Amino acid sequence: LKLISTIRFYDLLISFVVLIIFSPLIIFTLLICFLETRKPIFVQKRVGKYKKTFNLFKFRTMYLDTPSLASHLVNKKSVTKFGRFIRLTKIDELPQLFNVIKGEMSLVGPRPCLTNQEELIFYRNKYNIFDVRPGITGLAQIKGIDMSEPEKLTQVDSYMINNLNSINYFKYLILTLFGKGRGDKIIDK
Repeated sequence: LKLISTIRFYDLLISFVVLIIFSPLIIFTLLICFLETRKPIFVQKRVGKYKKTFNLFKFRTMYLDTPSLASHLVNKKSVTKFGRFIRLTKIDELPQLFNVIKGEMSLVGPRPCLTNQEELIFYRNKYNIFDVRPGITGLAQIKGIDMSEPEKLTQVDSYMINNLNSINYFKYLILTLFGKGRGDKIIDK
């Protein structure tokens, strides 16, 4: 319980600091995404703690007519020109800091899945992954394991949850900051 409240404190402190420091970048990205698609913020239903759904926020990196699927199922041509860059640099994740502040997510945790990812939800139930807040980054992302490998992803998430402490929390954040993990693969068509 003490670790959970400590991590929540870290989440809030870091989120507020990052939002303040990166506010010029956030405004610039918002403007560029608006020019590309006219709807710069992408909102998608995700499954959170205790399987409660919530609206996840991201900068829009795909065209408006792209189906709401897991990234590894989406065609590469669906990604906007600027979207490729902001996905690669993880700038698209910055709006999720508002999800963290709202208490729907943590900075570190298993990536929240879509409501239609039944196989992943099955494994996450089996390993009690829904007992914790989902995160912006985690061990699976750092290792390059995405939602296209649901059982492997869940096992790595379970390991991360069972071994999470303040040191690992900051280790995962630092590794992500320095470029580990590139997000879900996109179909190359």
